[in-house]
Amino acid sequence: MRQFQLGEFEELVLLTVGILYHEAYGVAIKNEMEQRLTRGVSVGALQTALQRLEKKGFLKSSDGAGTQERAGRPKRFYHLTAHGKSALEHTRQTRELLWKAIPDVVWNLKTEF
Repeated sequence: MRQFQLGEFEELVLLTVGILYHEAYGVAIKNEMEQRLTRGVSVGALQTALQRLEKKGFLKSSDGAGTQERAGRPKRFYHLTAHGKSALEHTRQTRELLWKAIPDVVWNLKTEF
């Protein structure tokens, strides 16, 4: 279903927002992704993905209270929407169907390229 279509990075962002639950804001999402995936995450790519996912209705955001360490600026927190949860579930089911469709013989092949 096109309405639930996610790119790989979008999927990773949504999963990370789910992991962080009420603590999902830009820096926390970036740090969590880098720690769990052992790869760098660009702030620009993350912000673009967050905006795109919010526009698609997979995420909603809200501002927290301003903090002294941020010169009074609030953190923007992200939360999964019901549509976002459905998109993740659809993606998981699709991947599981594809994984299950791979014949066992493929895993037993000794291929070298």
